[in-house]
Amino acid sequence: MAAKSPKKSSTWSGRFAEPVSETVKRYTASVGFDQRLAQHDIRGSLAHARMLKTCGILTGVDLKKIEKGLSAISNEIAAGKFIWSLDAEDVHLNIERRLTALVGDAGKRLHTGRSRNDQVATDIRLWLRDETDAIIALLAALQKSLIAQAERYAATIMPGFTHLQVAQPVTFGHHLLAYVEMFERDHTRFADCRKRANVLPLGAAALAGTSFPIRRELVAKELGFDAVAANSLDAVSDRDFAIEFCAASSITMVHLSRLCEELVLWVNPRFGFVTLPDRFCTGSSIMPQKKNPDVPELARGKSGRVFGHLMGLLTLMKAQPLAYNKDNQEDKEPLFDTVDTLRDTLAIFAELVAGLTANAGAMRSAALEGYATATDLADYLVKKGLPFRDAHEAVARAVKFAEKAKRDLSDLSLAELRQFASGIGKDVFAVLTLEGSAAARKHTGGTAPAQVRAAARAARKRLGR
Repeated sequence: MAAKSPKKSSTWSGRFAEPVSETVKRYTASVGFDQRLAQHDIRGSLAHARMLKTCGILTGVDLKKIEKGLSAISNEIAAGKFIWSLDAEDVHLNIERRLTALVGDAGKRLHTGRSRNDQVATDIRLWLRDETDAIIALLAALQKSLIAQAERYAATIMPGFTHLQVAQPVTFGHHLLAYVEMFERDHTRFADCRKRANVLPLGAAALAGTSFPIRRELVAKELGFDAVAANSLDAVSDRDFAIEFCAASSITMVHLSRLCEELVLWVNPRFGFVTLPDRFCTGSSIMPQKKNPDVPELARGKSGRVFGHLMGLLTLMKAQPLAYNKDNQEDKEPLFDTVDTLRDTLAIFAELVAGLTANAGAMRSAALEGYATATDLADYLVKKGLPFRDAHEAVARAVKFAEKAKRDLSDLSLAELRQFASGIGKDVFAVLTLEGSAAARKHTGGTAPAQVRAAARAARKRLGR
């Protein structure tokens, strides 16, 4: 006696003797998170259908029905009226089933010459391409906030640190422009990543291509892809673009986290360098005086979340044989969360940076605490003819003397300074001031206020791209 066919609940149920269990449905379904790809899925399907019509595989009547049906589905999704079904498993089958319900057999013909394998790879690339563009724009907004503050504080002296010890005087504007450079490198990484993501997988079908006479270049042109994937096996199984995006995102989060760490330190009363707008801080449930830098702290923590997604994707792909495997369903949630986390963080920090204020007095006082102009004194002696190593030794002894006397180098008398190097003249005091130290570094990339303003102008011009 022939086995009874299972109740039809999937596109492949004719092959099986029993339906998929409810537990397995829940375990394998992705519609709960991949429905954000819906509009991109519709875009890809429209381009695919038009190509099939051009190639004589689909009739003009069927194409019109498909276009009308997909337009209706797009409107339903946009209005929040589309009913998502766990039985249909993912965004692709949900849309296909609804299309078939609306237009009949024409909806069933849409999948000719393609597989969900190349379909999902196309959808993700379309979605990620748009998200990458949005992130590049958010990076630019943050850079503009930093540049504006750098111009505002171009001449504000603060201590520059190495090993978190006072090293040399810099300007706050110069310090902020360092982050502009970091985020500029991030921009170039995302732009480069976008180029490699902008390759069309559609047409690779399940893994071997299709026997239908398709023209993949037509689809690529309509969807704005730069090229078509050259190998069908690689096309459906490649997730390098997602890994690369998460790697670029991780580096950006490193840069954001470094800025967060500095903000957390700077708002501490022991530093008191900056004040954050109240809207980016919270209080304490028990200590009324507290103003906690919650946003920088949380963003610093969220960097670990993004790093984890990168490691998750690397682990996901490291042992997969060609071509497509169900493992790849697990690429979406980490990628989606990386995008969401990075977008939110960049948007918040553009506003946060624009709203912070610097305490110039606290910064200047801190710069005076660590003999920040010692290197300037050494440079002065070298210019007087003393070998650098001898100048270094002389200044080290002068610092030791000033430290014992609890005075800054600039507070020592000319006679006291000459104990350590006889060539010191009255002109030494011009180089021992914080402002003189900063102003002397007027080369490209230096901390002199004039150079800070020039660098800010150059950065603004660059952002006009």
